[in-house]
Amino acid sequence: MQVIGVTGLPGSGKSIVARVAKSMNVNIIRMGDVIRDEAVKRNAEIGETAVKLREEYGDYVVAERCVELIKEHSKDETAECELKFIIEGIRSPYEVKIFKKNFKTFKIIAIHSSPKTRFNRLKRRKREDDSSNVAEFKKRDDRELKFGIGNVIATSDYMIVNEGPVWKFKNSIRSILKNEVKKH
Repeated sequence: MQVIGVTGLPGSGKSIVARVAKSMNVNIIRMGDVIRDEAVKRNAEIGETAVKLREEYGDYVVAERCVELIKEHSKDETAECELKFIIEGIRSPYEVKIFKKNFKTFKIIAIHSSPKTRFNRLKRRKREDDSSNVAEFKKRDDRELKFGIGNVIATSDYMIVNEGPVWKFKNSIRSILKNEVKKH
């Protein structure tokens, strides 16, 4: 089973990686969906839930839930033989540790974009946990950095800078994914 993680600060382009991967028949697991689902259950804010969940169950909780989702999917009789997964939204070295423990060929792709670029993207995207307020944007980045995302980015296997045209970014993603698929 091949599993590749994707990391990057909010608005860097992780969801574009997932869309490209999906077009290449790669299954997508979004760590943010685990948090969003839990936030709905708790009737709480997403950011607050991300912190509380880790406080209550430990730093490994979101990754462990993603591993469970992948293992459930791999039991599916209709799934293709060679299962491939992208885990979108890795934020901490603890999560990386869980994925490396469970998937021996696990790799990480880091996406980087400048704060200005990311802020403008988030303003346009308007997802529930996005802010058009600079102070809130910085607060969210600080929360992500406290999870350890900087360490995950620094130790990633691949780094893509997403500042130019989207077609160029997508080509970089396709190239990395094709390269990884060939290896396995």
